[in-house]
Order: sequence, then structure tokens, then C-alpha cells
Amino acid sequence: MSSRSELTAELASSFARIALGHVAREYPNKLDHVLDGPQDAEGPRALHPIYFGSFDWHSCVHGYWTLATILRLFPDIPEAPAIRARFDAAFTPQNVAAEVAYLARPSARGFERPYGWGWLLKLQAELLAHDGPWAGVHQPLADAFAQRFFDFLPKAAYPIRTGVHSSTSFALAMATDYARRRDPALLALFAEKVRAWHLADRDAQAWEPSLDEFLSATLTTAECLRRLLPPDEFSAWFAAYLPGIADGRPATLFTPATVTDRTDGKIVHLDGLNLSRAWCWRSLASTLSGPARAAAEAAADRHLAASLPHVAGDYMGEHWLASFALLALTA
Repeated sequence: MSSRSELTAELASSFARIALGHVAREYPNKLDHVLDGPQDAEGPRALHPIYFGSFDWHSCVHGYWTLATILRLFPDIPEAPAIRARFDAAFTPQNVAAEVAYLARPSARGFERPYGWGWLLKLQAELLAHDGPWAGVHQPLADAFAQRFFDFLPKAAYPIRTGVHSSTSFALAMATDYARRRDPALLALFAEKVRAWHLADRDAQAWEPSLDEFLSATLTTAECLRRLLPPDEFSAWFAAYLPGIADGRPATLFTPATVTDRTDGKIVHLDGLNLSRAWCWRSLASTLSGPARAAAEAAADRHLAASLPHVAGDYMGEHWLASFALLALTA
């Protein structure tokens, strides 16, 4: 796969073929499922009639986001009819009702918190951009996850500063598109929380990466605040948060991660780190100028070149990496 930094129809088609190959592939599967009794020992498709594929629930959600985004940007690619057929089969009232019912189980209170919550709302924001019936059918599930943010965030006294699924910054960054489009109260809550959590952050040291991170905790926090703060307020904060960008500091943020085993489901997370850093650097560069902007853009290019050629390959990476490549290429 090319390391080009532009999303072409050819590259979009390749991402679509990858996603179509896994969103309805039930096995192998890693469930996030609490059994309250023997009656709960069911398979992925029985538990989640929409999001049963892609190795795990959240990867299936952002696999559908990949397909929806590509369909909007390139509606005439050869894979478009297959994407529409998959959506018609998946997004039915019965299937959505079953996904909502799963959330009502008391033992599902922490299901996919917060990573899957953010991606589900990111997907709904994308479905709302389409003329088809899918967004309307899917809306009850989006409503359920929006309510989970309303219930959880007032109790979240602290952020979760990680480079994996527990990251609060990534979840809020993903959900912001939906909140801005559909739910002003949710958007206001997000902005309130990131101010409380992060406005005092200064001179980030960026001790990263760890071996299985797929996010930069440092850059993801910055991208989250870029999405939620007014531009002037963000610029002042960012200048104090990462003051050495023009000089390439902290160096860890400018150096792509080395991936030593792409068949290892955790180590291959580092390809995702490279792609998500590229997404952040590209997005953040739009707020910068001069040497700082040039440094951010160059860092984005290096990180894309390191991992974009490896989106396809072993299933441990292939079931999710195209989504992160698409984030970067559409930043």
C-alpha cells in the first residue's frame, strides 16, 4: 500500500474492501461481556446483531464509520453498492433495538466506556451526513450512548490520560462531531469537562510510547481541546502545553514508533499510534504558523509514511487500522 498523504479513490476503495471484509466477520472475536449467569453465554452475533464483527465491538463500529465516510467522499467507487447493501442489512429497527437492550443490562454499565461511546457517536455524525434512512434507524443507539456521557462525565473528577481505549480525550474528540451537529448540551458538557481536566496542563513531557499504545496521550489531549475550545483560547493554552514544537521538542512526539511484530495484537497497536499521531499533527498544524507548522506537518508525513503501508496484512491490525489511516488522511 502506498505511503501517499492524499486520500484517492483508489486508496478509498482499498480501505472499503478491507472494512467490508471484517465488519460482518464474526470470528475471531474478543467480547467485552459480563455474564450474570449461564443464560448469558452467547456468541457475538446473538449479543450484538449489528456490531458482531471486526474482532471486537468498537472496531466494528469504526469499521462502519470507515465505510460511511468513504461512501460519502467517493459515492461512485466500485464498492459503493456493497456498502449500501451492508448498511441496509445492518441498520434495521430490530437490530438497533437489540443493541440498545444490551446496554440496559445492569452489568453492561461500563460497556465500552469511553472508547466505544465516542466512536458510536462519531459514526452517527457520519450517518447523519447521508441521505439514506440509516441515521434515523440508528438514532436510538446514539441517544443511549449520549445519555451515558451525561451520566458519567459529571462524576469523572479526573481525566484518563492513556494511549489506549480508556482515554477520555480520544472519546470526547470522537464524539464532538455528533455533539456539535445534534446535541448542544452535550457539546457544552464536553467543553466544561476538558477545561476542568486540562486547562492547567503545561509543558507536556510526552513520556511515550508504551509498547501497546495506539494513541499519543499528549497529542490526543491537544486535539480534543482544539475541537472544543474557541480558537484564541486554544492557541494560548497550546503554546504553554507544547512550547517546543518549532524546535522538535519533545522529541518523542516527532519520532515514529517501531513495530516489531505485526501479528501481535498489542504490538501492532504502534501502527495505530503512528497513524493517530499523523491525524493529530495534521489537525493541530492548522492552528500553527511558521516553523511550528512546518514541524507539525513534517511529523505528520513521517508518521504516515511509517505505517500507512501496513494497514493491510495480518488480521490483528487489518481489522482496525484503516479507520485510523482515514482519520489522518481526512484531517
